[in-house]
Amino acid sequence: MNNVRPSCERIAPLVPYDPKYLPAEAYLSANENPQDVPEEVRREINRRLKAMSFNRYPDPLANGLRDRIAEANGLERECVLLGNGGDELLFNIALAWGGPGRTFLNLPPTFSVYEQNARLTGTEIVNIPRRDDHSIDEEAVLARVAEGGIDYLIVASPNNPTGKLASEEFLLALLDATDALVMVDEAYFEFSRMTMRPYLARHKNLVILRTFSKAFSLAGVRLGYILGDPAIVTEFIKVRQPYSVDAVSQIIAETVYENRASFERGIVSIIEERARLIEQLRKLPEVKAYPSDANYILFRAEGAGEVWRALYDRGILVRDFSAAEHLTDCLRVTVGSPEENERFLTALKEVLIERRKA
Repeated sequence: MNNVRPSCERIAPLVPYDPKYLPAEAYLSANENPQDVPEEVRREINRRLKAMSFNRYPDPLANGLRDRIAEANGLERECVLLGNGGDELLFNIALAWGGPGRTFLNLPPTFSVYEQNARLTGTEIVNIPRRDDHSIDEEAVLARVAEGGIDYLIVASPNNPTGKLASEEFLLALLDATDALVMVDEAYFEFSRMTMRPYLARHKNLVILRTFSKAFSLAGVRLGYILGDPAIVTEFIKVRQPYSVDAVSQIIAETVYENRASFERGIVSIIEERARLIEQLRKLPEVKAYPSDANYILFRAEGAGEVWRALYDRGILVRDFSAAEHLTDCLRVTVGSPEENERFLTALKEVLIERRKA
């Protein structure tokens, strides 16, 4: 038959997630670490890969890596779960705590995948927009969860794409105010130096999401993990894909995690470059740069879509949010290498000068 039944009705209005990863000379759009894995760590990875049996299935739960992460965080193995990037685990929370008749509380503007996953699973969405300065409307959030009926919520800290941490006091008040599962997305915590890890034992409804993609330069490997109460982790295991973390990724991540101190100098460099970039952006009268605790900076410039195009024409790819709700005229630039950052600043100044003359 030259025909096919339509897909599920609820996905009809959805637009596929598009990271807008285009060819460029300077990639400053995807919050990647500008530095690759150190050469000595790569050599150790290659040595271990040579001994791997490609014909055997991987450890289904990546228990070797679970043990290393658990030990580093003062936890038991049962408190840790690996996923195929943080994205798999974000989908799994929607599968396990969402669904028809259940409700997700969202804090836009934030990572769009949170809402996308809720829609995919038929979960009702309650949006509480952030304030004009992109801070969380804490009173409104606490008032809404006090009404009940929220099954889960995700608080990115630092928030993507706006860059700022959620306050520790707010997160603790939120955990006390609701029995909803509260995921704190700490994908960028190595750059913020703030984590909710000390509060896991006191709050069964807290789960923390982290990733190897950013600070540990493994965006191409796809590996994320959660920390949480064993009962919470068990629910995630129920809905995860079998063997979702392949053997190659497990070996690479184990080696990187064992050598994570090797990445510290690069992390410090990114934090220093972030401060320099913000300082330089704030010297430009046409630009409003927002504070950031992550490895990227959100900034506003009139006619941002045209600014994005002019930067891209100069070989520099940043992320364009100018048409997104709550982010009018906003662009996001990843903190790159010092050379990339200087190239971006020079190009942006050129573009702004040209616009002044036009």
